Amino acid sequence: MASTEGFLTEEQRETLKIATQNAEVLSSSPKSPTSLLSEHYLKVPASGKAPNVGIAVRHVRRSHSGKLVRVKKDGAGGKGTWGKLLDTDVESHIDRNDPNYDSGEEPYQLVGATISDPLDDYKKAVASIIEEYFSTGDVEVAASDLRELGSSEYHPYFIKRLVSMAMDRHDKEKEMASVLLSALYADVISPDQIRDGFVILLESADDLAVDILDAVDILALFVARAVVDDILPPAFLTRAKKTLPASSKGFQVIQTAEKSYLSAPHHAELVERRWGGSTHITVEEVKKKIADLLREYVESGDAFEACRCIRELGVSFFHHEVVKRALVLAMEIRTAEPLILKLLKEAAEEGLISSSQMAKGFARLEESLDDLALDIPSARNLFQSIVPVAISEGWLDASFMKSLGEDGRVQQGDEKVKRYKEEVVTIIHEYFLSDDIPELIRSLEDLGAPEFNPIFLKKVITLAMDRKNREKEMASVLLSALHIEIFSTEDIVNGFVMLLESAEDTALDILDASNELALFLARAVIDDVLAPLNLEEISSKLPPNCSGSETVRVARSLIAARHAGERLLRCWGGGTGWAVEDAKDKIMKLLEEYESGGVVSEACQCIRDLGMPFFNHEVVKKALVMAMEKKNDRMLDLLQECFSEGLITTNQMTKGFTRIKDGLDDLALDIPNAKEKFTFYVEYARKKGWLLPAFGSSVADASPLPGVAT
Repeated sequence: MASTEGFLTEEQRETLKIATQNAEVLSSSPKSPTSLLSEHYLKVPASGKAPNVGIAVRHVRRSHSGKLVRVKKDGAGGKGTWGKLLDTDVESHIDRNDPNYDSGEEPYQLVGATISDPLDDYKKAVASIIEEYFSTGDVEVAASDLRELGSSEYHPYFIKRLVSMAMDRHDKEKEMASVLLSALYADVISPDQIRDGFVILLESADDLAVDILDAVDILALFVARAVVDDILPPAFLTRAKKTLPASSKGFQVIQTAEKSYLSAPHHAELVERRWGGSTHITVEEVKKKIADLLREYVESGDAFEACRCIRELGVSFFHHEVVKRALVLAMEIRTAEPLILKLLKEAAEEGLISSSQMAKGFARLEESLDDLALDIPSARNLFQSIVPVAISEGWLDASFMKSLGEDGRVQQGDEKVKRYKEEVVTIIHEYFLSDDIPELIRSLEDLGAPEFNPIFLKKVITLAMDRKNREKEMASVLLSALHIEIFSTEDIVNGFVMLLESAEDTALDILDASNELALFLARAVIDDVLAPLNLEEISSKLPPNCSGSETVRVARSLIAARHAGERLLRCWGGGTGWAVEDAKDKIMKLLEEYESGGVVSEACQCIRDLGMPFFNHEVVKKALVMAMEKKNDRMLDLLQECFSEGLITTNQMTKGFTRIKDGLDDLALDIPNAKEKFTFYVEYARKKGWLLPAFGSSVADASPLPGVAT
C-alpha cells in the first residue's frame, strides 16, 4: 500500500519503535548516558520507493516541541535540548536565590597557604624571650620561658641568637648573656647543646664580622668566659680549631681566646670582670654571701634554695670556697654536719660544683687544719671522718685519699716539696714565654733537688696539655734536652708513671688527656728519651686495668704505625719550624762552609742561631766525621771554641762522641782508619776536658792503637 510517506519494512518499523522509546526516556531524564541511545530515522523519498536497505541516521533526537532535531556529536543536543552530561562547553550558573541552592555545588577554589618552619618559629620565639630578658634581667623567667617553649633540639640556636644579639649591644647585655648561659647550663640546656651552639657561632663568625667590626675579639671573650665559667671544657678550643679553616674568622676567635684571655696570669678574674662582672662585688663580698647562704641553709634545711643561691652567685670558678666554708661550718656546728654533707652531695650530683672544685675545697681545708685546730681542737679528727664519707657517697674523688697518710696529713705536703712545686711552676711559665732551655736547666740545677725530677716532668707535661700545640712541642723538646743534661732515664720513667696514675683526674679538666699523654709517650720514644722497652717497664708499674695502661697501649700503636717517626716529630707542629732532617742538613752546610775557610766566630753564631741546644750532639758527631773524611783537624778548633763559650756542654760533647763510638764499625767501611782517628780525638777531648770521666772506661777497646795521630 502506497502513501505519501512511503513505506517501511517490518524490521525498519521495529527499529524505529525502539529508537522512539529511547528518545522519550532521554527527554524525561537528561542525565541518562548517551551511550544508551541508538536512534535510526529514515526519510522516504517522495516517489514512494523504499530503499533497498535501511539507512541509519544517527544523532536524531525529539525535542519537547515534538520536532526532530539534529543533535551534536556525543549527545550534546541543539536548541531546546538538555545538552550532554558534564558539558564543559557551556558555563553553568548557580543561582544562590534558588530554593534548591546547595552550597556544595559551588566550584572549589584552591587557596595557597604558607607552610611554617618549626626552626623559624623557634627563632622568633627565643628572640622575644631574649629581648624581654635584656629588659628585665630576670634569669628565672627567661629559663622558665625557654623550658615552656620546648623544642629542646633547637637549643644550640638559642645560644647563637643570645650571643649574637648581645655582641651588638653594651657591656651590660654581654654580661647578662654570659650569666644566663651559666644559669641555663645543665638545668635547661645540656652541655652538648652548649658546645654545639658555640660551634655554630664560630662557623658564622665571618658573617657576624660584616656587621660587628670587633666581632672576633668579642666572640673570643664569650668563648673564654664560657671556659672560665666551666660551661665549656678547655679541650673544646683544640677540637674546634681542628674543624675550622685556618683562614676563617672562627679560627681567629679560638686563637684570640687562647692567647689574649686564657693564657694571661689571673685570667679567670680578668675575664669575669671584663664586662663589669656578674656580681659587681669584691672577693670578700662573695665570701660573705657564701657564709650567709650557708647559715641560712642550716636554719631552713632547704637544699634546693641553697643550690639556687650558689648558682646565682655566678662564680663557678670560686665554688671551692663554698666547699671549704661548708665543711668549716659543719665542724663548728656539729648538729649541722648531716645537712652540710647533704648539700654538698646534691650540689655535686647536679653538676653545680665540679669534682675539681670539690677536691680543691677539701685540699684547702686540709692545708689550714693546723690553724683551724686553734679554734676547733677536733678539726683534724672531724676532717678525717668526713673524707671517707664523701668518697663512699661518690661526691669526692677517691684519688684525694691517696694523698693522705695514716695520720691524715698530706705525704707530699712538707715544705720542701711544696716550695719546689711552686718554684718549678714559675720556671716552666718563664720557659713557655722565653723558649730558653739553657736558662731552665740552670734554674733547675740551682734548685738542687734532683730527687724531685719526676715531679717536674709531671708538672711540665700537665701544664703543656692545657695549652696550645706550641707549648706541647716545647715540652717534648725540653724532655730531650733534660734527658741529655740532667735527667736520668729512671727519672723520665717515674715521671710518666706519675702522670699515667693520675690520668683519670687529669681527664676531668682535659677531655683528650689520654690521647695527648699517648702522644707524649710515643714522642719520647722517637726522640730517644725512652727506649721501647721502657714502655713495658712503665706499664708494669701501673695498677691493673687502669686507664694509664690503655694509654701505653695507644702509644705503642702510634710508634708501630707507618712513617711513625716523621708523624710524631710533627705531632705538635714542630717547635723550631723544621724537621730533624732539616736541622741535620743545616748543620752539615754550616760545617762545610767553615771547613772551606770560614771563620770560627761565624760558625759558632750559626750553631747558636739553630736554637736547638739539645741537638748540639749532632754538631759534635758531624764535625768529627767530617774531620775523619777530610783529614783535617780544623774541626777540633771549632769544637774547642764552642766548648769554651759554653755553646756545647760536656753532656752534649759526651753524647756526640758516644754516638760516633756506637757507629764506629759502620763508619770504618767508608773510612778505613776511622778507629785510629777516633781514638786520637778521644785523647784530645779528654785533655781538653770536653768529656765526662765515665766516658773513658767505655772506649778502652775502641782501637788497639790509642796513640796514632794524623
